[in-house]
Amino acid sequence: MSADFKADPAFDAGSVIALDWPLCQVRLQDDSRFPWLILIPRRTGLHELEDLAPGDRATLMDEILRAGDAVRMLGEAAGRPIQKLNVGAIGNVTAQLHVHVVGRRHDDLLWPDPVWGRGPATPYGASGLQAAVSRLRLEQ
Repeated sequence: MSADFKADPAFDAGSVIALDWPLCQVRLQDDSRFPWLILIPRRTGLHELEDLAPGDRATLMDEILRAGDAVRMLGEAAGRPIQKLNVGAIGNVTAQLHVHVVGRRHDDLLWPDPVWGRGPATPYGASGLQAAVSRLRLEQ
């Protein structure tokens, strides 16, 4: 991993560090409307998927699949099984390469629209956020 790695400070405003996987820092988005993880490869200067070395691209795909499993687990724990995973590397607001893995349900408040920039987040609250991060750590 890059010793110089730092996540863009913009991530601190809406997410918390939950885990470190072989390639990515894994952050939980503080929005209880959706189980939502953000994967940030711990490499400096990355903006696009093609900026990753081929081996890191393969690792990122593995970690995206792993994040999907974790998002499904969070949905189950909340009594809202996930019906669809949304995966996106948008980067229009924060240019640092990152991938969102979001659990969706046909009855969620925004279905079928995208979640990005839609309505105010509903924070977990301190105890809810701690419980979700603890669940992630136990399962991983």
